[in-house]
Parts: sequence; structure tokens; C-alpha cells
Amino acid sequence: MTGSGTGTGTPVLVTYDWVPDLVRGSVRDMRIRWALEELGRPYRVETVPLGPKSAEHLAMQPFGQVPILKTGDHSLFESGAILLHLASEGTALMPEGQAGAVTQWLFAALNSVEPSSFAWVLMRAAKRAPEIFGAAPPENQIDGAAKRMRARLDGVARALQGRDWLTGQFSAADIAMADVLRVAGADGGLGEHPGLAVYVARATARPAFRRAMDAHMAHWDAADAARVPA
Repeated sequence: MTGSGTGTGTPVLVTYDWVPDLVRGSVRDMRIRWALEELGRPYRVETVPLGPKSAEHLAMQPFGQVPILKTGDHSLFESGAILLHLASEGTALMPEGQAGAVTQWLFAALNSVEPSSFAWVLMRAAKRAPEIFGAAPPENQIDGAAKRMRARLDGVARALQGRDWLTGQFSAADIAMADVLRVAGADGGLGEHPGLAVYVARATARPAFRRAMDAHMAHWDAADAARVPA
């Protein structure tokens, strides 16, 4: 639900102006688009260059990353912090009485699962596109990364047994976890965890996810068009 409002209450999502095809769909602005769509919040999009990093970008995000969410004169970086901030505004993403459980699982997604899964994804990506991701490590290192990832996935699978969502009701924690697992699953990382694949399918079937992904991919299509000489 992108919009053109300019009032202080209209969030502004900051993402990159362009990224290569290989990483489209996995840029972390997707998580914030998804949350905003779940909340029914109109938002605008601004961009920063993928590189080199501008002083303005580094002033908002000291590591030169995205996403950033701006509201009025305030800005917030780190997708987890933004998700918690948005979730705290009501019960749509923070079910009543579930703040502690939502927070712990959101942190688990980003601190326990994603470091291992994303390391494996990056190693696999380096095999396909070393010009972007650098030289691929030896196969034994990739196998070790896969083993570490599977150990984390085992824990998530156990937690989801007998339930659709991490805390019983859909929440910001599911946005974080499903997005982390979605990226790993796109590269075959959920092959030994069919229950997690079902969980991701359930989450990504939500209309808000589809709207967010459509907007995310349309952004890159427009970026491609802008790069083509007239």
C-alpha cells in the first residue's frame, strides 16, 4: 500500500535504488513492506544508492544498510527494531498478552536462525556469482554451514509442532521468521524440514505478503527502467 502522503504520520521506507537480480526478493525492506501491509498503513518509498554510501545514508544508518523507516523527523534502522516498533502500535502484529513471546521469537529469527541460514545462502550465492559475492569457500565449509543451519531449523520445527504460528496467533515474529526461512527455502534449505516449508507457504499466502512482494519487485522493475538510456 504505497502512497504519496507527506504528513508526519506517513511512514517513509528507505531502501536501495537498485540491486542485482540475484538478491531481489531477499532485500530486507520486504519485511517492513509486509508489516505495513498487514497494518494497512500507507507508506512512501525513498532510496539510497547501493554504493558508494552517501553521508546522508550513513547519518541514518551507520553501517550503510537498509531498511530505514522514517516518520516525521525520526528514523529507525534494523529490520527487527522496525518490526517491534510497528507491532507495538496495536494488536495486529502483537497479540494481546503476547509481547514477551513475540519479542523472544523475533529475536530468535534474527539472532539465532538468520546468522546460520544467511551464511549458508551467501556461500551458495558465491558459487553462482563470485563476481558479486566473492570466491566460494570449499565444499566442506559449505557443508559445515548447512549442518549448523539445520540444527537451528530443528529448533524452529520443534517449536511449531501442533501450531500454525510461533506464538499461537500471527505476529511480527512470524514476519521475521517466515522471511528468514523463505530466503533459505528458495535455495533448497528447507528440504529436510517439510513442516517449515508448510509454515512459510502459509505465511506467504497472506494477502499482505503478496501485496508487499508485488511492490518490492515493482520497485526493482522501475529501477531497471530508470537505468536504461533514453
